[in-house]
Amino acid sequence: MDVYEKSLKKHYEWAGKTEVALRAPIESLDDLALCYTPGVSRACTVIAADKAKEFELTRRHNTVAVITDGTAVLGLGDIGPEAAMPVMEGKCALFKAFANIDATPVCLDTKDADEIVNVIAAISKSYGGINLEDISAPRCFEIEKRLKERCDIPVFHDDQHGTAIVAGAALLNALRVVGKRIDSVRIVINGAGSAGIAIAKFFLDLGANDVVCVDKCGVLCAGEDYANPAHVEIARLTNKRGIRGTLADALRGADVFLGVSAPKIVSQDMIKSMNAGAIVFPLANPVPEITRDEALAAGAAVVGTGASNQPNQINNVLMFPGIFRGALDVRARDINTEMQRAAAHALSALVSDKELCADYILPNPLDKRVVVAVAAAVADAARKSGVARK
Repeated sequence: MDVYEKSLKKHYEWAGKTEVALRAPIESLDDLALCYTPGVSRACTVIAADKAKEFELTRRHNTVAVITDGTAVLGLGDIGPEAAMPVMEGKCALFKAFANIDATPVCLDTKDADEIVNVIAAISKSYGGINLEDISAPRCFEIEKRLKERCDIPVFHDDQHGTAIVAGAALLNALRVVGKRIDSVRIVINGAGSAGIAIAKFFLDLGANDVVCVDKCGVLCAGEDYANPAHVEIARLTNKRGIRGTLADALRGADVFLGVSAPKIVSQDMIKSMNAGAIVFPLANPVPEITRDEALAAGAAVVGTGASNQPNQINNVLMFPGIFRGALDVRARDINTEMQRAAAHALSALVSDKELCADYILPNPLDKRVVVAVAAAVADAARKSGVARK
């Protein structure tokens, strides 16, 4: 029985991966009076007088909503809100297991961006943070931007920023392995969807000077008339050399390849055309752009993948629990760039110079140091950047 059938069997057994636990004992009439009516009204009046007290008197301070419209679920595409529920429950389980955060799956039966924004904004007062998940591009960019403007709690699209931060930490450490600087390498990113664009922007924020994005239409170049406004923006920010053509053209003389695109589209000849000490991150799942073995055989110095059974897994679980733990701990109003940058550096620093090698550029996702280190760095950055309320 393979992992898919084993997982399906377990889902039938579990009948849901999370459940509500009771924090207030209700074993007597006195307990009932304290937990509910009449005693609860006192907590209500305190919050009515000072709404910030809700974070002290309710579980809002430790609760995140994991929200999707089911339009970009894993590699399955637009499968709808019902079919997205197992993934959202899984994400909630990871929040609890790794960071002791109570998370609620919310699957919306609408694809209308206005309606999604209005619904999430309307329910946001019940949560300490919003984790957007599996919403298709380019709608996801607009939805996140508008929610950040309307909500006074962190709104974080993990498919974009979680992926970007982990990839950033992996890149920093891979560059340590090959002895190169981020401001002197050429980076090629294939797949200019939500993840690819966020990764490109984050790499630039980390100090990269030469980033080239490639999509189905070829290398993205400034001045071209793209139907996707996100492509227009990222083309303006990247490809300063004005490279044109295909992925193969972009990879010639490149130092780093990162793929969030499609299976088996990178050949060994493409890897051979890269500079010595090439870093290759083929992250398409379940089948990568090029396999790890093929990339190494073609001369790649460091290879990271999305696979859990191979070294250097670039996995969002290394980031989102710690990011939200740190944000919730200081009641942050946002998860800003400063916090994201701090998270990447904290994750990368967990791999010591003695441990660092081509097969070990990131900690294991089960390493209990990860959430602690990331949360501390995020909380500190939130305070320094002025978005913390505690």
